[in-house]
Amino acid sequence: METDYEKLLEKARSNLPKSRLEAERFEIPKVIGHIQGNRTIITNFFQIADMFGREPEHLLKFVLKELAAPGELKKSGSLIIGTKIAASRINEKLKKYAEEYVICKECGKPDTKIEEENGVHYVRCTACGARRPIKYKI
Repeated sequence: METDYEKLLEKARSNLPKSRLEAERFEIPKVIGHIQGNRTIITNFFQIADMFGREPEHLLKFVLKELAAPGELKKSGSLIIGTKIAASRINEKLKKYAEEYVICKECGKPDTKIEEENGVHYVRCTACGARRPIKYKI
């Protein structure tokens, strides 16, 4: 009888959509870019900000401050950083940003919004309702 249960369980799992079986539905995106002379060009910066659900300018300030490097956004959607920086370092900073400003500390989901109330900024989770204050101005 135990094997019948295991067969039924396996059959049920095979009928589930793959998204239900995955551990995480949110992955922190990796930068796509290259080094050109003394500059680093990130071509998917706006897509990363969009995946995080945050303003590109806020993400830009955080990344540039963390890297201690000058940079600017171009209308083409790319970020130009004024020094040579390895993609792995930029990816570390994106992970840090996601942990601080995107992922809910209570439930671990990325379904959050930044809200302001009485001059204080909060990250509010739309999944579990948790709210925590953040330092918004970078």
